[in-house]
Amino acid sequence: METIQNDAGYEGIRLCNQICFPLYACAKEVIRQYRRPLEALDLTYTQYIVMMVLWEQGDMTESELGHTVRLDSGTLTPLLKRLEKQGLIVRTRPQSNERKLFLSLTEKGMALKEQALNVPGQMHGCIDLPADELMQLKYLLDKALSRMGRTRT
Repeated sequence: METIQNDAGYEGIRLCNQICFPLYACAKEVIRQYRRPLEALDLTYTQYIVMMVLWEQGDMTESELGHTVRLDSGTLTPLLKRLEKQGLIVRTRPQSNERKLFLSLTEKGMALKEQALNVPGQMHGCIDLPADELMQLKYLLDKALSRMGRTRT
């Protein structure tokens, strides 16, 4: 089996030279570590993200939520249906504009917010870095995300 280890022309496709791989692997590991704390809430990680946005911002449209959490409607719609089936949200379409889908928390969904207060504490130390490095990592990731949305020329 031929390898590309020593061929300088192939440096760009070596896994060890990719930034995307450690980002992917780290995100996957963090999400895996969220499983146990979120089991108590009966939520997946993506459902938890959606609920955090609704707890923070209140009622909104599906498209506003999708923009905020960077999910397309093909991914978001089944997730929202599951949250509705769990009794955590209500999805409504106004007669005046049936293309818009409005999302609201139910009482049960609002009550879940109190239980969710335990999650950050359970996740403390998940990424074993000093606080200043964690803040720097978040800053750089936020900066990269904001720039990734820009049109390429």
